[in-house]
Amino acid sequence: MSAGGGTRAILAALGANAGIAVAKFVGFAITGSASMLAEAVHSVADTSNQGLLLLGQKTSRRKATEEHPFGFGRDRYFYSFIVALMLFSLGAAFAIYEGVHKLQEPEPLTAPIVAVIILLVAIVLEAYSFRTAMVESAKIKGSVSWWGFIRQSRSPELPVVLLEDSGALVGLTFALVGVILAKVTDNGRWDALGSLAIGILLCTIALFLAREMKGLLIGEAAEPEIERRIVAAINGSEDVHKLIHLRTQHLGPDELLVGAKLEFDGDLTVRELSRAIDATEANIRSEVPIATIIYLEPDIRRESADEPSDHPAREAAQATDDLDPPPLS
Repeated sequence: MSAGGGTRAILAALGANAGIAVAKFVGFAITGSASMLAEAVHSVADTSNQGLLLLGQKTSRRKATEEHPFGFGRDRYFYSFIVALMLFSLGAAFAIYEGVHKLQEPEPLTAPIVAVIILLVAIVLEAYSFRTAMVESAKIKGSVSWWGFIRQSRSPELPVVLLEDSGALVGLTFALVGVILAKVTDNGRWDALGSLAIGILLCTIALFLAREMKGLLIGEAAEPEIERRIVAAINGSEDVHKLIHLRTQHLGPDELLVGAKLEFDGDLTVRELSRAIDATEANIRSEVPIATIIYLEPDIRRESADEPSDHPAREAAQATDDLDPPPLS
């Protein structure tokens, strides 16, 4: 993913949410609407979240150090995980609390037309932010479905913004319906129910985001298509007889660690073997530029009674497990 596309989507969401938050707080001060206040806090959380995503992009570009030899690429995953926690604590928890409170002590709305106008303006601004995120995501998602893109993307920013904006649009709809029903029925509990619905929605999105970001923080392999390209690059190397097994892990959205055991021509001298390894590394980087760190180990494939793995990039991993060095004591 180009960082530029993610940054544009973040900035669009940041500007929209900051303006919306101010308008919603003004609307709450005038109307006393619980769902309006819940939405205002939601927008504050979203604005803070966009700031965190920008911070993660900045800190992830720091150079590697002796203490962090693989760099800081996972900062983008860390701050995206914090975004999920912020969405849960500031957005969902407050909206649920406010909804329960107003259910127990319902209050009539004042000037509900102001709330309706502000919510309609907010929907327009959120729709603009959502459209920007969709346009930027469409450039890189390929033929994958939108749900597949959100689940499979190794770049956190665009999926986060897409989920935030879609959640905001649904939440604004809940708030709008709650305010209108509260006015029509003269019953403030509808407004409280709108706040509860917003809280449950944000809680669901936050938990989903936290789960996805946890997987990226722990370390996920390259997408299957990327692994297939790595396998093709290795098999295309002149002196490689067999790929024994392959392991990949994202150190960041644009940084991939590649480790592989390869069987080379047994007649190669040490110097020739070194050149063959260098050439294979060059093939991999040419095919997959984000493969920034590559470790290739010459080895000998041992036949095993076990069936090879169905995964083409990890074929015969079980057959070579006994070749791995013992753990350090």
